[in-house]
Amino acid sequence: VQLQASGGGLVQAGGSLTLSCAASGRTFSNYAMGWFRQAPGKEREFVAAISWSDNTDYADSVKGRFTISRDNAKNTVYLQMNSLKPEDTAVYYCAASRDYSGSYHRGYDYWGQGTQVTVSS
Repeated sequence: VQLQASGGGLVQAGGSLTLSCAASGRTFSNYAMGWFRQAPGKEREFVAAISWSDNTDYADSVKGRFTISRDNAKNTVYLQMNSLKPEDTAVYYCAASRDYSGSYHRGYDYWGQGTQVTVSS
């Protein structure tokens, strides 16, 4: 599976962004998908995940603000981010796994290249 993330950018605190991750190369609907992020000098951390049956998980830090969704017809997973905070600034990565891995980043088989999200205060 090849993953291409897009949609990052610069936004003011309180604003919104929607990230997209387009998949190719395999049957997208057979894969669980996740979003992770990594800020400078920090470990990569889990943001959200969605199973092939649309079950979702979120990090506590983004619950109620971020929404993960998928469109199997378009082979795309989305991350709608609202009420953004400066601490959300990071490179955001999408990932795919054959088995649902949730927040366990080592369980993901494929990773996209990342897209930068910067939230100014």
